[in-house]
Amino acid sequence: MRVKCSICDKIEQIDDETLTAKRLRNRPIHTYMCQECHDRIKVKTEARLNTGHFSFHPGQKTKKDKIKK
Repeated sequence: MRVKCSICDKIEQIDDETLTAKRLRNRPIHTYMCQECHDRIKVKTEARLNTGHFSFHPGQKTKKDKIKK
């Protein structure tokens, strides 16, 4: 299966039997990111986390969470 990185527009070939290929076929909302872009984002995210100024914001509570209270 030919895939295109959504960030750098590099075209790569991946095996049709992999989980990534299945996700891309069945759910068009999923996008492919090459390993170089993935690693670059990972390094920058880790650097932001290490600064101490970055914090994760909790998501919205679901109906199930509201009912439990």
